[in-house]
Amino acid sequence: MEKNTESKNLKESLFSKSKHAAYRISADEKAASDKFAEEYKTFLNASKTEREACSNAEEILKSNGFVPFEANMTLKAGDKVYRNNRGKAIIAAVIGSAPITDGVHLCAAHIDSPRLDLKQNPLYEDHELALFKTHYYGGIKKYQWAAIPLSLHGVVIKADGSSAVVNIGEDEGDPVFCVTDLLPHLATEQMKRSAVSLIRGEELNILIGSLPFNNDEESDAVKLNIMNILNEKYGMTEDDFISAELEAVPAFRACDVGLDRSMIGSYGHDDRVCAYPALRAIIDCQNPVNTAVVVLTDKEETGSDGNTGLCSSYLPYFIDDLADCFGAKGRHVLSASKCLSADVNAAFDPTFPDVMEQKNCAYINKGVCVTKFTGSRGKSGTSDASAEFVGFVRRLLDSKDVVWQTGELGKVDGGGGGTVAAYIANLDVDTVDVGVPVLCMHAPFEVVSKLDVYMTYRAFSAFVE
Repeated sequence: MEKNTESKNLKESLFSKSKHAAYRISADEKAASDKFAEEYKTFLNASKTEREACSNAEEILKSNGFVPFEANMTLKAGDKVYRNNRGKAIIAAVIGSAPITDGVHLCAAHIDSPRLDLKQNPLYEDHELALFKTHYYGGIKKYQWAAIPLSLHGVVIKADGSSAVVNIGEDEGDPVFCVTDLLPHLATEQMKRSAVSLIRGEELNILIGSLPFNNDEESDAVKLNIMNILNEKYGMTEDDFISAELEAVPAFRACDVGLDRSMIGSYGHDDRVCAYPALRAIIDCQNPVNTAVVVLTDKEETGSDGNTGLCSSYLPYFIDDLADCFGAKGRHVLSASKCLSADVNAAFDPTFPDVMEQKNCAYINKGVCVTKFTGSRGKSGTSDASAEFVGFVRRLLDSKDVVWQTGELGKVDGGGGGTVAAYIANLDVDTVDVGVPVLCMHAPFEVVSKLDVYMTYRAFSAFVE
């Protein structure tokens, strides 16, 4: 008996303690988690696109005392500033008490998600049905986007330079749209295709109308009717599609999943499920030691290229300008900085266990996930955080009683993926991925744990404070 007790005590001191978060938190924390989840769902429902997420984030920042950042402005500890990058990405900062040359504590999340973009000449009529041609954005299983309700979001820049904001399919009573699919009775040939080609890219056409204009028996009368509706509502002509960014996204709203309401199902968790906790963390940050910075960026799902993605220079330019306010050099600030790349990881799915190495993967309800490296196969495309920085993050989370876990993105040769971590690490910044485990990632309906979302907020708050 004594030997067994000795073994048990030794296990307690030496073995990992990865447990369900529900066993490790108080009733008050559980209530706080549920409240945070409701606030997150509200943000998610109003932020279906990167433009909407950026706009909503800006309004939240302004209402909490943040002001637009200007080069060479006078700043002191506690000041709150932000910079909006072209309406698609945003950076917020709270000035710390330590010298800026001690580096900033940066959280970087992305606010774009997989979707269907309209082509530049999208509208056509075929056999008296009006449809939009699309080009999918990001990594999707194309068959998942057929036969579900879609809403249309975006902006149209018209010939005179004026703009019109489009949001159709979200409000009660709005029409919705869909990509059609074959009935099983006639799909014999289609079902012989591989899963990749079950629905082809050029078959992701969105059904948008079927009535002719004024019942006229003219060619393209249904297309004319649709164009007339758009003209009356938005002042558009067909040529205005050329300078429009219109995105089709799932029309359903964020909702609780499970009889126990322990999870949230929604479109766009990847990566707004990290973006919102990061935003809330910097809003709640009052007197940080190191200057706290949060960047909500665009274009991650397509490789982070473009002037609103983190392969561009808008983040280091912001750090340069911030450093200038204190007579410092941006490169010195970056070299002393630390970053949590706030992105999701894949959660273990017991229905599909073979893609995961179960000792080294993330699980629902075991807290925020620290991912030392991403990439694929031989760690291709990853920054691979140093042992020293991972040790720093471990100590920080443990000191704040944050429930956390670690995990890789699938088996070694099973595939993989990347985040913005590598691009920030390339700026000479210590960087590691920290985020929420997700089921059904990149599907139109993704699932996360409320406890994991809350622990992600707790982790980011501990980091920026």
